[in-house]
Parts: sequence; C-alpha cells; structure tokens
Amino acid sequence: MRIGIDLDGVVIDSEKLFRTYAELYDINYLNKDSLINKEAKKIQERYNWSEEEFLDFAKKYFVKISKESNIMPGFKKVYELLKPYNEFIVITARGNLIPGMIDDGKRILSENDIVFDKYYWSSVNKEDVCIEENIDIMIDDDASIIKKCAEKNIKTLYFRDTGLKKLEENKFITEINNWGEAYKILRKTKNK
Repeated sequence: MRIGIDLDGVVIDSEKLFRTYAELYDINYLNKDSLINKEAKKIQERYNWSEEEFLDFAKKYFVKISKESNIMPGFKKVYELLKPYNEFIVITARGNLIPGMIDDGKRILSENDIVFDKYYWSSVNKEDVCIEENIDIMIDDDASIIKKCAEKNIKTLYFRDTGLKKLEENKFITEINNWGEAYKILRKTKNK
C-alpha cells in the first residue's frame, strides 16, 4: 500500500506549539486579541492579522517552533510495524514559506532514524501529488486538504487535533486522533 503522509501535526508534533506561539505573539507582541476562527488549522485563518503580521510571525517563530518539536507520540512504533509492508511518501507544505523548515524537518527525522521512501517538500496541491504517486491513503491534519483529496476519490485519514474543524466522515474521509487508531485502520485496509 502507498501511504501519503504529512509531517506537521501528523509525524511531527508541532501544531500545538504553532498555536501557542501564535497566541503569545498576538497578545504580547501585537497587543491584540484577534482570534477569529478557533477551528482553523492555518494561523492566517485563525487570526485577523495583516499579511505583514503573519509573515513577521512566520519569520520569527516557524524555525524556532520546529526546533522545539518532537515526533508525535506513537508514530515511530506504528511506522516500524507498518513499514515492511507499505511505502510511505511524505507530502508536506513544510518549507513553502520558510525554506529553513525543510532542513529542520530532515534533522528531526534523522535524529529519530525515520527514513521515508520519497519526499515532496513545499507541496501546495497535495491532491495532485497523491494522484501522481498513486497514493492509496493520505494522512493529513488539514481539513481543506482532506476535502480536496476526498473530492478526487483518494481515501484519507484526517488526523484531527482537539478543537480543529470536524468533517463528516464518508468512504473517503475517516477521522483519527492518534497513531493507534491509524494503525488499526491501516492494518484493516492492508488485509482487504
């Protein structure tokens, strides 16, 4: 089975740090309380910030947050169990805005002895990469990406963190909240 996999919020536990630093930046640096959509994953959709404020946040904090991030709980064990029977292809937007994020992503994976079969960094249209790579299941934590993949008949696992937008499940969208749930679904899919 060919599994497409996002990094941030799926393999690398960075999303809670992004949200924490965004709150601190909004309150302490901008002297605002501009949260407008608590369910949005992307910082630029969560806050009523100008493009300049968002870019300033990204430049100041994206690499810092990455350096403080760790592998998601349970990921490495599940990966080790699934890897002998599956191909894992990273399809991530990481590096799209701040190129240094790619090197730090590589560092985190290397330090944890995690090697994937193929990497697509700075990917904006993940659904197109999924089609090109003949992905059987895409795992992502971004509701908009999950919906785009599902619209192209790509099965997805929506790695939904607490508070993020809920999606209606269907034959192309299944919600998971941890790597144990992912393992159960991926094992069942393999055996079909």
